[in-house]
Amino acid sequence: MGSLAIAVSFPPQLPHHRCCRRRRRLLVSPPPLSKNPNPNPNPIPIPINPHPLPNRRSLLLLSSSAAAASLLPLPAAADTDASASSPAPSSPSAAAVTERVYMDFSLCPSYFRSDRPVGSDLAACPDPEPLGRVVFGLYGKLVPQTVANFKAMCASAAYRGTLVHKVIRGQFFVAGRQGRRDKGEVRPPPNLARNMETVDSRAFQLKHSRPGTLSLCLSQNDDDEVIRLDPNYHNVEFLVTTGPGPCPQLDNENIVFGTVLEGLDVVTTIATIPTYKPAERIRQFNDFAEFIGDERAQVARTMWDRPLKTVYISDCGELKVAKPSLSPNLP
Repeated sequence: MGSLAIAVSFPPQLPHHRCCRRRRRLLVSPPPLSKNPNPNPNPIPIPINPHPLPNRRSLLLLSSSAAAASLLPLPAAADTDASASSPAPSSPSAAAVTERVYMDFSLCPSYFRSDRPVGSDLAACPDPEPLGRVVFGLYGKLVPQTVANFKAMCASAAYRGTLVHKVIRGQFFVAGRQGRRDKGEVRPPPNLARNMETVDSRAFQLKHSRPGTLSLCLSQNDDDEVIRLDPNYHNVEFLVTTGPGPCPQLDNENIVFGTVLEGLDVVTTIATIPTYKPAERIRQFNDFAEFIGDERAQVARTMWDRPLKTVYISDCGELKVAKPSLSPNLP
């Protein structure tokens, strides 16, 4: 039996070529599209800046509108009863000169002589050398209690024979330290009222902006601690700025209550008197003594910046003011 030959035809093998693989991918039908056109049911929202940056045109419009608004008059503020009853401390009406006092300053060359009588008052200096008179204008409407006490001290001649015990070159000088009369210090009269303006913030608004400013000495006060603890203690120490520039370190800590009307040249003369300056080693030793609590450190510091010449107030008093006026040297 003869063999049966069956011819089977096979499709030709495609060559394994890159182009052939690409053709086979094209022949495959793509997957069916979803019915939902948006495949992501919860799309992530894109944040929008609610305050976009202005472009150049909007910036020009804003600048032109601001310039036009600056030319318009401001609306008048409503006057309240409080502002009508009490003027602002920095206004000219509040800083008007309502009182005037004077002080005569002199030198006493024989104050440190060994033959000077013990316990003698400095006002009875046998050989005074006058420096001149200084007239102060006081702001009675601004700080009435401080002005009343200072005027009472001058009217009662309590400052007569008082030393100028501290001179800070180019800034100010201080007088009126309390203590013994034979040492050139002050004994206030017993009828002075207690000054409550030292704890009132409205009394500290005027600044030490020019030479000749008169203020109640609080931050630079060097009265003894025993005197300060007295229930009847009254602070009567004062300072006068000497220039040539302002003293911002004194602002907000001392009460400005007056200014020099006449005799600014006398103030300048006092400022040029040489003073005692301790050496650097003495300053360091004093700082260490204060650190360990030695009370003698504060006593020693009272001699620093003391004039080497005896400058004192030889006379003082009150000048009558017929009508309050503005000071030409208003701080």
